[in-house]
Amino acid sequence: MALNIILIGPPGAGKGTQAKLLEQAYQIVQISTGDMLRARMTKGDDFAAEIKKIIADGKYVPDEAMVKMIDERINEPDCKNGFILDGFPRTVAQAEALDKMLTAQSKALNAVIELKVDEEALVERIVGRFSCAKCGATYHSKFNPTKVEGVCDVCGGTEFTCRTDDNEETLRKRLETHNKQTAPILPYYASKGMLKQVDGMQDVAHVSVAIKSLLTV
Repeated sequence: MALNIILIGPPGAGKGTQAKLLEQAYQIVQISTGDMLRARMTKGDDFAAEIKKIIADGKYVPDEAMVKMIDERINEPDCKNGFILDGFPRTVAQAEALDKMLTAQSKALNAVIELKVDEEALVERIVGRFSCAKCGATYHSKFNPTKVEGVCDVCGGTEFTCRTDDNEETLRKRLETHNKQTAPILPYYASKGMLKQVDGMQDVAHVSVAIKSLLTV
């Protein structure tokens, strides 16, 4: 039986990490709308050209186009065991469209899982992250600093990088956008008895165990 999941949570809540663990545990596929948009634009058809123009104009990809891409994606062979949706649906209209396309394909959602986080703690957790430019080892200025200041524990490198969006102003804007987008979706799925919540402030292993305890296959 296929396992189809939606993961909901703000930037930095750990959705990507948990999706990778679910992929490995259940042999299912993470579908990230950001990755999917970038991949879809590489195809040389009219739909790819349309998406490129929308993004070049600085606009959001409309529901109709997003639904079409998701419909295409979940029909691909690697989704036969199931999928994890990350970044879709973002609106009630998208959620309703997803219900219709799954019904048309004789599929169904198993769970909608929200990673609950404390936003102030999340800001503190994300702002201050940095990584070694040489080997990619990750650190945090407060929670996980290098043992020797300015020297990577793993490779001895002395150059480090930070993600450009790992700053407080950008993160708070992303959190605000997330809250506005997801606010209507949560009661939509709660009314169907599908919404489950997990404490996303736990360590990675405990969050993974909590998510798996909510799934039935």
